[in-house]
Amino acid sequence: MAQAQTLSPDSWQYRALNAVNPGLSYLSDALIELARAGHPVVAGSADLQYSNGLNRFASAYPDRYVQFGISEQNMVSAAAGLATTGAMPFVATFASFLGLLCCEQIRMDVAYTKLPVRLIGHHTGISLGFYGTSHHATEDISTMRAIAGLTVVSPADGPQLAAAIKASADWPEPIYFRIGRGRDPQVYDDGTPFTFGRAIVHSRGSDLNIIACGITLHAALEAAARLREDGLSVGVIDMPTLKPLDREAVLDAAGQARALLTVEEHNVMGGLGSAVAEVLADAGSGTRLRRHGIYDEYSLIAPPTTLYAHYRLDGAGIEAVARELLQR
Repeated sequence: MAQAQTLSPDSWQYRALNAVNPGLSYLSDALIELARAGHPVVAGSADLQYSNGLNRFASAYPDRYVQFGISEQNMVSAAAGLATTGAMPFVATFASFLGLLCCEQIRMDVAYTKLPVRLIGHHTGISLGFYGTSHHATEDISTMRAIAGLTVVSPADGPQLAAAIKASADWPEPIYFRIGRGRDPQVYDDGTPFTFGRAIVHSRGSDLNIIACGITLHAALEAAARLREDGLSVGVIDMPTLKPLDREAVLDAAGQARALLTVEEHNVMGGLGSAVAEVLADAGSGTRLRRHGIYDEYSLIAPPTTLYAHYRLDGAGIEAVARELLQR
């Protein structure tokens, strides 16, 4: 009888792979900090505590963590119930499930009742790669943005996520956080302050201003640096809060440059680009705008970095899109 062999350390091991995602630590660490400060934080996940890093919070506060299993809709409704008792619930699962599968529960149980539930949709956009279209979340911004009374936030990296989580302790409305997979390039230093509804201006340009959110911010900064090497005046604005949107920042960026480019890991229909277009239309601005993201299609199946290059959401791709816009 053949002797059973142990797994090679090079094999695909789910928990080990997720343990090296540095961005995932920020979520639990911020919740632990809030709990230690006396806030009534409770957390839950739908069988994905190792994918979102909540296993760290569960180890620190096992009596405040609920493993809901694969029952995302029940998790959202239970979080609403916990909020009625005075608890501060944070619940997390893949964004494709939270923002789409749980839309009714978010609308009726959380937003309609104005309960301070914090919803964490992780592995947004096309970051789940090989898992395919069923697990890609390229419609969640538009869905969540249309729900009255729901704040929508798309942090660029772990430090900004941690800052937003801690700032949420005093935010009265329910929040949908849209975060990546924990391997995203870091833009901000730890401890960088965060204010809901306020954009962060990295630079201003007279030729082009790029407005980005989430993991596309780092790539937008790379693209802007390359464009400046050719003498172009290009600015970059981070729009971490998609609702309420910083209207003044949008109009200021439009007034300074001859064109705007929005960049998002999302369908161009209903996301950041649509929100910016609404502001420009309401104000009667004639500034040229291009919305760049997933062009109203179901995303392909491939490694995330390959998909970012295919959809021109990496630095080189955004640079190419910007040059096309400026050459018109």
